[in-house]
Order: sequence, then structure tokens, then C-alpha cells
Amino acid sequence: MSLKAIHVTEVPSLDNFHENPSLCASRFSPGGLSSFKIPKFLVVGHRGHGMNMLQSPDPRFSAFKENSILSFNAASKLPLDFIEFDVQVTRDGCPVIFHDDFIYSEDNGVVYEKRVTEVSSSEFMSYGKQRETEKSGKPLLRKTKEGKILKWCVQQDDSLCTLQEAFEKVEPKLGFNIELKLDDNLVYSSDHLSRLLLPILQVVCDYGKDRPIIFSSFHPDAALLARKLQSIYPVFFLTNGGTEMYYDVRRNSLEEAIKVCVEGGLQGIVSEVKGVFRNPAAVNRIKESKLSLMTYGKLNNVAEAVYMQHLMGIEGVIVDHVEEMTEAVREMMKPSNRDAHDTKPKPNFSERELSFLLKLIPELIQH
Repeated sequence: MSLKAIHVTEVPSLDNFHENPSLCASRFSPGGLSSFKIPKFLVVGHRGHGMNMLQSPDPRFSAFKENSILSFNAASKLPLDFIEFDVQVTRDGCPVIFHDDFIYSEDNGVVYEKRVTEVSSSEFMSYGKQRETEKSGKPLLRKTKEGKILKWCVQQDDSLCTLQEAFEKVEPKLGFNIELKLDDNLVYSSDHLSRLLLPILQVVCDYGKDRPIIFSSFHPDAALLARKLQSIYPVFFLTNGGTEMYYDVRRNSLEEAIKVCVEGGLQGIVSEVKGVFRNPAAVNRIKESKLSLMTYGKLNNVAEAVYMQHLMGIEGVIVDHVEEMTEAVREMMKPSNRDAHDTKPKPNFSERELSFLLKLIPELIQH
């Protein structure tokens, strides 16, 4: 995998992105990005109500079509702070919400794939369930990590959607963590990156209103460019935290992520939780750099792992089991109650015990 580093100084500014507080306001910190701080421990719904895993026996991974209006609104009924979703831009410049780089379908029994960014918005919307009940969409398939092509079946299906529709149809108080989705296997020129980001920023400007918004990206140059093109919404750098290696060294450790954020004026890091547990000392370095830290990953579906992160000073978690984790965090934030009626007492670690756990966890979390 390779990524070409670009200089964001080469990228044209977004002339029509007006920094009008009434139009493009962040509800995090009145002082602007220079004083950005997450005000509470955040729970973020991954792709809405949780991602789809087509081969999983766990019904929670097929409850709602991921990255859909139905999933987003189901999540909005829970005490969630944000939902996270992936945005790509179609050939005709329309920001759409879809995780995978390729969309799969079949015609007369022959499976075919098309890159999302190379189809028109109308073709993109023609796959899967249609909003108009009298219409029949093209079959929507999905390629698993193991390379199998499966029918994309869920318990509650919904049509694909655009970023604009999400702003218009989802509860306005629910925050959006917008991941700027790019392909790890492509090299992006500065001009190409700007063509992909500008339509997204314009939709956010036109429809964001007072909704809390965070931008994030695994691609350092995309994150840096998003920060350069606007100074209203916080931008976070997504990283595997060293759990996977890439040609671009900026993606290979929490230390490199800190450098990217500090040098580029980004507001925080979203790391794979295993990367943080393997390197807990990085949490203090991130805080000393005045950066926020959130995590994602399978361990965030385990209440004890989420509680441990809260104790470590991590500021938010992206989760798939949204109902269970919102309830776990609600219980976690309750004042301690040690009376006989407390059937679920919270762990109460001394500083010495916590220090021991932070030394033990990296040994338990193996590559």
C-alpha cells in the first residue's frame, strides 16, 4: 500500500466556504478550535446503529443496514452523542455515505464491481432497496474480508443515502463524525484530494447548521487538507496505532499521529483501541500535546474495556453494540453506590492498582 505525501500549501482555498457561526457552528467550545475540548465522555455509534458483518452469527451485526437513514435514526433514539459514518464523492460530485471502496452487484448471475467514486450519484442510488416502493433496485452484494461475495441481507433494510439526506432526515441534535473515506491502494494528488473534499465541506456548510460535527480520516493529507480548508469544525486523525503497517510512516504509530496533529493543527486522534492498550504511555503524551483522544475497535463492545479507557482519560469510544454500550456508560457515570442494594458495584482502583493494570494490559494485548 502506498500513499503520496502532498503539501497542503499547493491546494486552492475554499472560497465559498463562509465561516458564518450561525451557519457552520461547532457546539464543542465557544473559543473555537484553539480551545477545543470534548466536554464529556462520548459514545459514538459506528456507521449508525453498528456495522454489518454478514457472516456473524450475532444478530446485532445485521439489525439495521449500516450507514443508512434508518440506522442513524435508530441510533438517535439512544443516549448517543454522535454517529460515525463514511463519506465518498461520486463521479458527478455528490457526497454519499458508503464504507466500501467498491459496490458489488450482479446481472444475469454475473457478479461485477464498480468503484463508488467512479459511478454517478443516480447509479449509486439505484443499488439495493429503493425509497419508492414501486421501484426495484439492482441487487446489492458485499465482499467480505475473506474475499467472499455475499448478498447484503439485514433484518431491517434501507436504501443508500447521500450526505445531504443525512443532514435533512436525522435528528439535528445528534452529532456527526464524518470520516473522509479514501482508498488505501490509491495515490491522491493534491488536486484530486481537493476535488473530493470540497463537495463534502460545501454540504456541511449548507446543511450543518448547529449540529455538532467532527471530521476524521485515516489519510494524513486528507485530514490536513480538511483542516486547511475550514477552521470551524475539529479534525481528527484516524490511526491503527501501530496494529497494522503502511508505506506512509505517519500511519504506523501513535507517536507519528501526534506529530501529524501538532504540526498540522488538528484537534485529536482516533486510534484502534488495541494500539492504545499496547502503548498506554502515549495517552499522557497525547494529553500533553493538548490533543483529544478517542478509540474504535472490537474491544469497544466490551464494557470493562470501555470503563478502563475512561479511567485512562480517553475521551470517547466508537462502538457497534450501541444499546449495550450506552447503557454501560450510563451506569459507569453514575455516582458510586456501595450500599447493599447495589448489585453492580463499579470497580474502584487505587492509583497503584491502575498503574499495575496499565503495565499489564500491553502484555495481554498481543499482535
